[in-house]
Amino acid sequence: MLRKIRIVLATIAILAVVVLFLDFTGIAQGLWGWMAKLQFVPAVLSLNLGVLVALIVVTLLLGRVYCSVICPLGVYQDAVANIASRRKKNRYRFTSAKTWLRLAVLVLFVVTIVCGLTWIAALIEPYSMFGRIVSQFISPLYDGANNLLADWAAERDSYAFYHVEARGWNVVVGIVAIVSFVVVTLLAWRGGRTYCNTICPVGTLLGYLSKYSWLKPVIDVDKCNGCNKCSRNCKSSCIDIKNHQIDYSRCVACMNCVGICKQRAISFTHKAGKAESRKAKHTEGRRDFLAVGAMVAGSLAVKAQEKLTDGGLATIVSKEKPKRTTPIAPPGALSLDNLAQHCTSCQLCISNCPNGVLRPSTSLDSLMQPVVSYEKGYCRPECTRCSEVCPTGAITKITRADKSAIQVGHAVWVRERCLPATDGTKCGNCARHCPAGAILMVPLIPGDEKSVKIPAVDTERCIGCGACENLCPVSPLSAIYVEGHERHRII
Repeated sequence: MLRKIRIVLATIAILAVVVLFLDFTGIAQGLWGWMAKLQFVPAVLSLNLGVLVALIVVTLLLGRVYCSVICPLGVYQDAVANIASRRKKNRYRFTSAKTWLRLAVLVLFVVTIVCGLTWIAALIEPYSMFGRIVSQFISPLYDGANNLLADWAAERDSYAFYHVEARGWNVVVGIVAIVSFVVVTLLAWRGGRTYCNTICPVGTLLGYLSKYSWLKPVIDVDKCNGCNKCSRNCKSSCIDIKNHQIDYSRCVACMNCVGICKQRAISFTHKAGKAESRKAKHTEGRRDFLAVGAMVAGSLAVKAQEKLTDGGLATIVSKEKPKRTTPIAPPGALSLDNLAQHCTSCQLCISNCPNGVLRPSTSLDSLMQPVVSYEKGYCRPECTRCSEVCPTGAITKITRADKSAIQVGHAVWVRERCLPATDGTKCGNCARHCPAGAILMVPLIPGDEKSVKIPAVDTERCIGCGACENLCPVSPLSAIYVEGHERHRII
């Protein structure tokens, strides 16, 4: 029964997270967007103490249920391992914990965050890995299916569905997602929870806490007949039936052992195991000391760090990205440094951007993290979706009123490309569509009111939304573009 309950909860959790990445209407975010904030590393980076305390309490009470119920990558591994087990039953065996490898990966993970290289840490962070896989492989297929359905409905005079611009495949993020997908899938197919108990830093941290959980699988030596069935069906390879021991740092509370034991020799209880060697305690004690030290160092470092649609219905001619001296961080990101230090490159903000403004960075110092660019659309003043979905605090939550006062950059006019300045053609498109009223049309020849008019940018009022850049009729490079600010300003 416990195993069935876990499977039902895990299925609901992974489907809910997948829909968060696929939904382009914002409905899912409004109903269960909080589920992204339950992920461990995003909660740490955002200093979401409520979630952190809840996860720690749950782990101390029930063990690593986070890994088998809440973490989408963990649930995915369980699904792969389950399919593989149907082809070959009783295929697992007890193996010793790779303690030093786990600690080395954990220390590397903490060091990269301390040094502000969060994008490197994000390469092995489970939630972000899963997010990249969904956004690169499933989202484009979902968008394509939606558009086909919209065409089918339109032929029958139904407009229950509508076209969306397909979220494209990014080369850099796509390659990283492919590698992650292949590695995790192969490891799960061959060894079950190998990734969780060897590489995953979240698994290592929660594994330390789970050893002290109140409820845990316990072997009753008097009832056990040594059939080894529990060990051969343990995806974590953590049951040493010969010595009647369970490595609780690797146990993910999947309940497979409890459900498969015919003798009922394993139960999920608060009683301590009867056979635990002093040597095992001594070895675990040393590892505990190092693990706690790494966890504390990581927490302190994070705390220190805390101190494409278009403007209308018409198709816009394809544009090229201008060379910006400073990249543009999304409104709510506060600064480029804050974004770099807290973002785990999960791609949730990019998947949820309704205007096609956010895309993964290809710069080495911010690889795969979101940057703003206006070739496909502009950042509409009324949209705050990215700040609402971000689970890490890389993009802090803002209101529409807040956004209208946040200056992420300022517009720069390029005389050599502007139609009125080069061939005398009347335009004014940038001024007409500027939502902040920061662009005025002034005579090209000062004092001559009959002269053709050119745009003049009021940098004090400009919020850097990119409407002028996106809707400028000049292509491939617009005659006006937005230059980013390293630190956002309030106007």
